Parts: sequence; structure tokens; C-alpha cells
Amino acid sequence: MPVFSSLDALSDLVTQRGQLFVRWSRGPAVDLQRGSSMDDLTGAAMPGLSASPLDVEEWWAGRPVRVWVARRLYDYSHLPRVRDARTRPWVLTGEELGRGPDNEPLVRHVCPLGWIAGQVIAEANDIVTRQPGRWGPIRRDGTAP
Repeated sequence: MPVFSSLDALSDLVTQRGQLFVRWSRGPAVDLQRGSSMDDLTGAAMPGLSASPLDVEEWWAGRPVRVWVARRLYDYSHLPRVRDARTRPWVLTGEELGRGPDNEPLVRHVCPLGWIAGQVIAEANDIVTRQPGRWGPIRRDGTAP
């Protein structure tokens, strides 16, 4: 699978194409074999893979796409540390069919487009930490990032 090695390349893809998502997991080989995500709290199988949307929302109103994409990557960048060191981000396209328990899109008919390199995550983290305000990755354990 190809690798997106710069935030600019990933941002260009987001600008050119719709229905893009990022998923943090062990990868498409594992995920597509399973076919769906599971709710961590209840163990219920969901009807698709949980993912984060990369498409820029209208309310973003001309702000830099790079900052949008950086924030979307930053939100779950803690997962390799807290869930499984083999967890990596990858870009996919597919059909959104509903929402999971955290209001995340559930995607079916998944087509993997590429891995996201570690340096892209580092670049995203740098961009987000330089923004005004207080941003942090989405976490459930109540600890600071």
C-alpha cells in the first residue's frame, strides 16, 4: 500500500477527493478480514469500520486545509500508545452507513488508499500545538496528553 509521507500530499488528496476517512488500526488486511468494528464498551459488532472523516466541513470557511487535516490526525494520535503499538493511521474511502457510539462514521465498501507516515503525524502534532487555544487528543482516561 502506498505511504503518504507529507502533510501537504495528504491535504492535497483531501482537497481533490471526497468521502475520505482516516482509521487507526493494525491495517486494512486485519480490518477487511473482520469487516466491522466492535464497540469497546459493550462488545457489540458495528455494521462497518469506525473511522474519522477527513473531508473539510463548510464552516471551516477557507481556513488552511493543512490545519484541518492536522487536527483530524492529532485527535487520535494517542492510540498507538494506549491501545496497541501496532496501531497505525491509514487513509480510506468508502460509504458512510451510520454512526458509532462516539458519533464516529461507520464505513463500508472500504477502499484503502495508503498508510500515513510517522513524520506526517509528527508534523500534524507540531501544527496543532502551535495553534492558539487549548487542543488535545481525544482521550477517555481523564489524563492530560
